[in-house]
Amino acid sequence: MNMDEKLHFADLFEEQDLSGRLLDWYARSARELPWRIGPADRALGVSPNPYRVWLAEIMLQQTTVPHATRYYLAFTKRWPTIDDLAAAADEEVMAAWAGLGYYARARNLLKCAREVSARGGWPTTFDELRKLPGIGPYTAGAVAALAFGRRAAAVDGNVDRVFARLMALSGDWKREKLRLKRVVEDLVPEDRPAEFAEALMDLGATICTPKSPNCLICPLQDLCAAREEGAPERYPIKPKKMPKPTRLGHVYVLFGADQTVMTERRPEKGLLGGMLGLPTSPWSDAFGAPDFPSNANWVEAGEVRHVFTHFALTLKVWRAENDTQSFDTTRTEAADGLPSVFAKGLKLAGR
Repeated sequence: MNMDEKLHFADLFEEQDLSGRLLDWYARSARELPWRIGPADRALGVSPNPYRVWLAEIMLQQTTVPHATRYYLAFTKRWPTIDDLAAAADEEVMAAWAGLGYYARARNLLKCAREVSARGGWPTTFDELRKLPGIGPYTAGAVAALAFGRRAAAVDGNVDRVFARLMALSGDWKREKLRLKRVVEDLVPEDRPAEFAEALMDLGATICTPKSPNCLICPLQDLCAAREEGAPERYPIKPKKMPKPTRLGHVYVLFGADQTVMTERRPEKGLLGGMLGLPTSPWSDAFGAPDFPSNANWVEAGEVRHVFTHFALTLKVWRAENDTQSFDTTRTEAADGLPSVFAKGLKLAGR
């Protein structure tokens, strides 16, 4: 497929009424999600809650819908409005976020909530939303379209995959992403931008899936160049990922009296900043000797592994008990409020 053919995809998709087909399919097949206003409700003029749209979009970054849903329901029950969230203590929000990963999102979540609350409400355009903490191009497009009905494109991994297949994009991925984004922007309908965005999300999540696309029931099957080639699953064609470096260290689990465990608040800046954590050694390219945080009968309990965005981490887990000292955090609170890497260490040490 040559460059000229690719550049004319927007015209082809408009001629074949891609948006109309997609919206008709969405009206029949839309997923029911707790933060979503369905097609029938939108038709009746029901307005979405910008706070809930934004909260869901932040939580769904790098997270599956089932996993994010549990956190979304807990957050909206505890902090029903953006003003409630803005007034919450940092440590409470960080603890509630534990287990969702990518903890810079939680810090930016609070910053954004406080900025919106201080200004008395949400900006409604893509450009103004982009100025808020933690809101990148995709989230700005999603909130602008879903919450405010703006003609904005929300291009995430699902949408990348759908259009990489529709257009059989095989060139440099960075350039191809820009090309498909322009095509999507051209296709957003003036009168139904929210439903168009949601329809693309659902198509990518339920039919045009990464490994086994179900082309037989796709509403766009006859428009798909990758399907015509016979191997849609090979798209998108991305550069191979470099292997992640591994860091090593020790984590210390000291159980105290009254079913408590020693914890510490991590520094505000850096990985897992502001989160409740277990004491650890520095993380480096070698384990080094353990430097225990307290005099106790320390015993090695095994190792835990965790993968962060830019590196993999292996920690040797050390456990000890001190029945004469009680700590501020109970075992239950630690199990519920620690980031995943520390929760793994706690679980291993508690066996």
